[in-house]
Parts: sequence; C-alpha cells; structure tokens
Amino acid sequence: MPDYPSPQVAIIGGGPAGLMAAEVLSLEGLQVDVYDAMPSLGRKFLQAGVGGLNITHSEAYQAFRARYGDRQPLMQAMLDRFPPSELRSWVHALGIETFVGSSGRVFPTRMKAAPLLRAWLHRLRSGGVRLHVRHRWLGWDADGGLRLANPDGEISIKPQATVLALGGASWPQLGSDGAWVPWLQTKGVEIAPLQSANCGFEVAWSAHLRDKFAGAPLKSVALTFTDALGRSEQRQGEMVISAHGVEGSLIYAFSRRLREHLNTHGSATFTIDLAPGRAAERVLAEVNHPRGSRSWSNHLQSRVGLNSIKVALLHEVLGKNQLADTATLAAAIKALPITVRATRPIAEAISTAGGVCFSSLDQNLMLTTMPGVFVAGEMLDWEAPTGGYLLTACFATGVCAGHGVRNWLTLGNSS
Repeated sequence: MPDYPSPQVAIIGGGPAGLMAAEVLSLEGLQVDVYDAMPSLGRKFLQAGVGGLNITHSEAYQAFRARYGDRQPLMQAMLDRFPPSELRSWVHALGIETFVGSSGRVFPTRMKAAPLLRAWLHRLRSGGVRLHVRHRWLGWDADGGLRLANPDGEISIKPQATVLALGGASWPQLGSDGAWVPWLQTKGVEIAPLQSANCGFEVAWSAHLRDKFAGAPLKSVALTFTDALGRSEQRQGEMVISAHGVEGSLIYAFSRRLREHLNTHGSATFTIDLAPGRAAERVLAEVNHPRGSRSWSNHLQSRVGLNSIKVALLHEVLGKNQLADTATLAAAIKALPITVRATRPIAEAISTAGGVCFSSLDQNLMLTTMPGVFVAGEMLDWEAPTGGYLLTACFATGVCAGHGVRNWLTLGNSS
C-alpha cells in the first residue's frame, strides 16, 4: 500500500463537526486536510436543509442546555464555547442572514443549506484547508496509519493528529453508516450501541388504515406519555400516520422516552387527545347531541371537529360496542391509546443515539487509549430533539475537538 504525503491534521468526515474543527485549526495556522467518503461534502447537512435549514434555537440558553437531558453536564462546556448566539454570529459572518421563526427556531433567511455550505467551503479553501472527496476511511493499518480508499486505490497517511467526525448511522446513503464502530472497539474504545433517535415507531395498523391514510398528517392533537415510574408529559403538535406506524415532529419529541420504554418493556403506549381545544365534558355533550340521520363520521365532524383521519383512528382502536357507547367514545376522543412495538430502522432515523462514550475521552474529546485521535459530532454518545439542537451540538463539539488538537500539538499534551 503506497504512502501518501501526510497532513499535519487529518479530519475524517466533512459534515458540520469536521468542518468546524477544520476551521478552528486552520485559523491556528495548521495544515488541515478533510477526507470524506462521498462525492461532495456536507451531504446530510444539505439534506437537513431541504425543508428549511434549522440552524439553532432562540430560546433562553438555560432552557436550551436542558434539551440534552442527562448528557447536559457532559455537553455543557462545549455548548458554552459555541452557544447558539455565537453560532448565529458565525453564520452572519459568512454573509448569511438569519431569522427566528414563530416556533423560536432559527433559519437562514433563504431557508436553504447550500448557500451557507458554499460560503463556508470557500472560506475554508481560502484559509488553506485541503478538501478530499471520495476518500473512505478504512481504519488503521499495522503501522498506525490511516487507511483511505479513493478511486485510484488505497493510501496510508500518518498525520500528527486526527479528528474523527463520521456521524452516527442514520441516513447511510449520505455517508454516515456506523462502519467505524468495530474499528474503535478493537482499540479499546467504549461505545454505547447505536440506536434510532428522532425516529418513527411501528404500530400494527390494519390494512384499511394503511391503504387509505398512510402519509396523512394528524394535526392539532396532544400526545401524553406516562412511563413506568409514573412520570407524565404532554405536548401538542402534529404527527403523521405512516404505512408502518407513526412519525413526525410530535413523535420525535417523545422518541427517547418511547425508545427507552420499549427497550425495557417491549412496547409503549401513549394517548392522543384528538380534540385538545375542548374539555372532556364538552366533548361528551357534543357526542351525546342527537345526530338524527347523520352518520357517526359526519356527526363527529360537525359536533367535535374530527376529520376523517381522526375518525378512522377511533374505528381502528375501538370495537363496535365501544363506538356505540357515547361515554367510551368521548373518553377515547380525549385519550385514544396507541401502542408502539418498535422503533423504525436506524437508517430511517433523523439522528442516532449512542456512540463513543465520554468515559473513553478526555476533556478535549481525545481518546484516552489513542493519544492524538479526537472525536466530534454525532459519533459521541449524546442525543437531542430536533429544533436546532442537533446541529448546534455538532458545531460545538467540532470547536472543542479543534481546540483540543491545537492544545495537543502546541503543548505536547491534552491539558
């Protein structure tokens, strides 16, 4: 296997975390080379911008930090280095203006990811960063070099420091396939199993519901989930009935709790309030209102405001006798139970839970078993809901890894 001129710093993965580490290091005057397996950089970043690039969130920073759950203490220092306000300033410095949407989410004015990525890559190239596409990392060779496969064959490089920013295992067609897991495990790195996060869940729908309503949005509902410890949470929003079960923003907000309950108990049941703007007493009164010659569907549409998909869900869950009992029907409208049996495959998930455990890293995100090798982005064992929290953390971990490499190279250690 031929040798190849080795860079001072090699970054494996050209997503937000890897590119941010490259920027930090290039500003320090270091020679940085970025290697990515795909034909172009930032593919998942571009995909995230298809419906409008949600860069970060404008909520109070204290509330923002809490979105990382039990990983908040571990993520805190990194987020403090590159908080949402600084991320927005960084975007503005690229010539991209932002605005705050009605939900508090922050978007580029033009909504797209491509203009931001183009401006960023131009600045990186101007700063001396060398970008290499179609270079797939294959682990380490017997001499400790990084093995990289490119269209001309396989090369080996031995940088002074390496940043791994390969993502998790969601959307593998965009480059994040989790192939790195066994290579790090053989080096003594502890890795929490990769799992679906911000994902859909499987429900055993009838063929009728699947055929007629798959892809239908379920709007203006409230979801309530109570875990085995009695901890209950309710949120209002929208979800989607899919051919396999349920998905959408409201489901994603509960995905971690539902997944953890599934892992322990084999299933999880939540309830949906199909008429969150109406009190239970009013719903009962409306259901009991004489319907005359109208069908139940027309009656529920007229009196309670239920559209066809909501009525279909009632028929899906309730038996004929339950539908005929107005008290049972009214109660189901306010709390219809839906049982999920599994997460959708990780390849379909928006993001990944699990990854490199923080116990295998020092405070600068360097692997304790592999001095000079740093990890950033979704490879790390953290997760967050959608809403700008995922991207912000990827940027922040890239900043932290970049500073860690700088310390390692200039001070000769990771302090």
